[in-house]
Amino acid sequence: MLKKPQPSPLTLILETDPKSVAAEAYRSLRTSLQFSNLDQGSRKLLITSATPGEGKTTTVANLGLAMAQAGGKVCLVDSDLRQPSLHDLFGVSNGIGLTVALAEAKSVDQVVVPTATPNLYLVPSGPLPPNPWELLGSNRMREFVENLAGRFDTLLFDSAPILSVADTAALAGLSDGVILVVKSGGVPRDLVRRAVEQIETVKGKMIGVLLSQVDPHRDGYYYRYFYQYYGGYTYGRGTNNSS
Repeated sequence: MLKKPQPSPLTLILETDPKSVAAEAYRSLRTSLQFSNLDQGSRKLLITSATPGEGKTTTVANLGLAMAQAGGKVCLVDSDLRQPSLHDLFGVSNGIGLTVALAEAKSVDQVVVPTATPNLYLVPSGPLPPNPWELLGSNRMREFVENLAGRFDTLLFDSAPILSVADTAALAGLSDGVILVVKSGGVPRDLVRRAVEQIETVKGKMIGVLLSQVDPHRDGYYYRYFYQYYGGYTYGRGTNNSS
């Protein structure tokens, strides 16, 4: 039975409040990535976190919106096969999606869904499988990603938290770069360090750490910091964010 779209507690801030400091934060993140050291051409970016509830899905959705609004052709891929939520956020069914494409050899055209935003598309998770790791680590997944990359300027993958399950390790090797979202004060530093080490162990390319929900109390705003990552060191700058 197909799951009906449900209201999502997550927020597409670039649509609901495009002039807010939060929306500007995502546009600043987009600019930071444009000037990063990623190769030109199709960009396959994996966005994950060490633990649940740190803001990775919100980041995927709003960063995708920012990139699409700038004219890029963007596809969001819900590869969190444990607790997917991008379909709820965009109000579409997840009755067909990534898992169906992999299990039944569906084509890219059969599972890509256009959103209400021009240039922004979504591959929902599809029905939850009993074997997420096997699907995400399969040759069929690699072929699917390459076919998808040939049609879009940027792919943004939402994944399960990397310390929770092994699924994300399979995705790290398929991406051009990994962004780790870390909620300020929410995760011990040793867990963040373990997450980075795990990404690098599977040959994932760390390109940045997004520190979310930082409140310095000095001006009443939340801040979101993006740290570009270079060989074990991070160099960053802050942008205002109200979420």
